[in-house]
Amino acid sequence: MEPMAYISAAICAVTMTVASWGVTKIWTTIITTVGRNPQVKKDVDIYGWAGFAAVEAIALYALVIALVMLTGGSN
Repeated sequence: MEPMAYISAAICAVTMTVASWGVTKIWTTIITTVGRNPQVKKDVDIYGWAGFAAVEAIALYALVIALVMLTGGSN
């Protein structure tokens, strides 16, 4: 296997790490917001789930790309 495949997979792993930081940031912001003003829970909740889904999708795309690179793609 070519060394560039491993380097590319490592870059994808960094992307997944940043995505996990993003998910953490979203949830801590929601918890802080609802803790300060409990009446906005319903308003904030939908945006939190949408943000979580978007960031998590990026991490899953990076995982799929890393796996394709490591398995050799269509060779």
